[in-house]
Amino acid sequence: MTQLARVSVPSRLPLALAISAVFAVPSFAQPAAKEGAAVTLPPVELIGRTASGAYYSEDATGAKTELDLRELPQSVRVITRQAIADLGATKLDDVLDYVGGVSRQNVFGGLWDNIAIRGLPGNENTGMATLLNGFSSNRGFNAPRDLAGVERIEFLKGTAAALYGSSEPGGTLNIVSKRPLWQTANSIEAYIGSYNLKRGAFDSTGPLGPSVAYRLNVAVEDRDSFRDEVRIKRTLVAPALSWKIAPATTLDYSGEFLQQFAPLDRGVVAVNNQLGVIAQSRFLGEPADGNVKVENHTHQAILSHELNQSWKARVGLSYRETFIYGFSTEPTALQANGNLTRQRRFRDYNSDDVALQAELQGKLRTGFIEHELLLGFESFQFNMDTLMLRVNPSAASPYAINIYNPVYGQKQPTPGPNTSTLEKQRNTAFYVQNAMKLGSDWRLVAGLRADNYRQSLENRRTNVTARQDPSSVAPRLGLSWLPTAQWSLYANAGRSFRPNVGADVTARGFDPETGVAVELGAKWESANKRIGATAALFDIRKKNVLTSDPKNAGFSIAAGEIRSRGAELDFAGQVTKNWRVNSSLTLNDVEIIRDNTLEVGGRLLNVPKVNASMLAVYEGVFANGQRFGIGGGVTHTGKRLGQARTGAEATAGTAAFELPAYTTAKLDAHWRVNPTLHLTLDVDNVFDKDYYTASFSRLWVTPGTSRTITLGLQAKF
Repeated sequence: MTQLARVSVPSRLPLALAISAVFAVPSFAQPAAKEGAAVTLPPVELIGRTASGAYYSEDATGAKTELDLRELPQSVRVITRQAIADLGATKLDDVLDYVGGVSRQNVFGGLWDNIAIRGLPGNENTGMATLLNGFSSNRGFNAPRDLAGVERIEFLKGTAAALYGSSEPGGTLNIVSKRPLWQTANSIEAYIGSYNLKRGAFDSTGPLGPSVAYRLNVAVEDRDSFRDEVRIKRTLVAPALSWKIAPATTLDYSGEFLQQFAPLDRGVVAVNNQLGVIAQSRFLGEPADGNVKVENHTHQAILSHELNQSWKARVGLSYRETFIYGFSTEPTALQANGNLTRQRRFRDYNSDDVALQAELQGKLRTGFIEHELLLGFESFQFNMDTLMLRVNPSAASPYAINIYNPVYGQKQPTPGPNTSTLEKQRNTAFYVQNAMKLGSDWRLVAGLRADNYRQSLENRRTNVTARQDPSSVAPRLGLSWLPTAQWSLYANAGRSFRPNVGADVTARGFDPETGVAVELGAKWESANKRIGATAALFDIRKKNVLTSDPKNAGFSIAAGEIRSRGAELDFAGQVTKNWRVNSSLTLNDVEIIRDNTLEVGGRLLNVPKVNASMLAVYEGVFANGQRFGIGGGVTHTGKRLGQARTGAEATAGTAAFELPAYTTAKLDAHWRVNPTLHLTLDVDNVFDKDYYTASFSRLWVTPGTSRTITLGLQAKF
């Protein structure tokens, strides 16, 4: 059976689980090797969370072009299904350290994902632009993404505003779902591991008839944590259907239902700018608050039609709902005696998001130039309703806990009205992209998107509504030169924008953030297309960043500026018959150019100047024909600013609060017992190092996970 016919996946077993487990046996089926090319192991049927055996991808769907990545004048890093499996990754957070230029940001007490690419974070509440199959997936509030239903993850570095509109100039993340296959395949996965981890997953796919195929991914996870009083439960159901309405017409549906129950955990505190004074496991909230529920419902339907051999049309509709509901206790101030005052909050947030896309894509020739044209229209309507109740500590009722000797169970104060808002966003956009082949050696990609954006933010406590109607035109231009069949040199420049949320002292909406990104780079691809590398230099400037209003305390104005510049190197592929490697190195200097409060020349939160990674896996065959694999990874993240530093603090010589650099290691092993059964072992944070992944302030610091061991079983039927 071919590898494509046998892609299988996770299941729902209440008895097993594990975090980061090794992958099941990969396959290396490919055409006969050319002379001098690396020879791969014989093909096998795939089971569990495995894919093609490849770390290197030749294309990215998020780029919306048929150009190979080597020809595309843009840096794109694709984490393939095989890389996800080799990392034993069950959530997005598990892969981030293995992508150059990616840094973690405030994760809202563990309730959602939030990252920055090339040092430029998005909105502090909803994070940077994230796509699911090309549709926006970060508006609203989203639980940490489970990877059971994910085929691959595309990091589109640099500005993508010319295709997707509102976004960060550092990059955009596109998640690609698993699709239905036309031959029956089923698999289950079960894991057990440290901290009472239990996870089961199920993947089933195949035809329902001559014209309809399905896929169903289900994952259930229940685990404690290295953090005291923290337990997490997660459920994912991801159905998909593909209907061949006619030979040239297909309707695809994909759904995602994700629910997580977990306490809102702000982490640990720094004492006199020092971390490690208290144990990383110490929980400083209140167990009686119980869990916060985060729930997401997503439906996507895409109708595709091939008009002829050169042109095709696509119409897509997406509907998303997000919910957050629950109580939390969060630190507010640390006293000299170790008493930590806290406030109690209740959140009831919900949102709905409807988006429509229509595209026409085709090829034509003018003279010696081949054009690949994309004409698109997009519109969305987004509503977000937020209600928060809050009670602050007082001298009479401090609602405090001692960080050295925490005692839980004290009487909890009742929160009162704090925030009640209704935000509405409306947008209509038109975009065009032309990917041109200028003979055999040159590629030119030009794009332009025009957005007409409308936003209103109603404060129901004050009966004041702030409105703004910014419009934006985002161009992009990139050029690639292909001097040989394996090398290319490229350059690109583009503009981005992102509307600012809120209003100034006059209740007027802010001007949107705008960015300009420039990138130079080189790409290399092996002759057998199993290995690829990208080296890039970039310079990004972003304006209209919100900063404090110097004339009106408590209000903001859009006047800040940020600059990010650096160098990146990504390398991935099957380097020999037995070895596959994924590595990255990034040097990134991000500084504040202009601000009314923050230190000019200072850094941004949670952005290291250096991050690097290496994942290497060896796969071989025993004398009896059984396959085995062993490998590991090392990641390094440099020191980062842990709390925003004001200009006044810098002038006074106040020491900046920094998160220390850290290096972690992981080990993987897998064994193919027989054609239908695989066993895996993962050890993360092998040396059990204390480290800190991100922070929002000295009082909200997220510690990294201590050593975990996971055993997994994957089977097909």
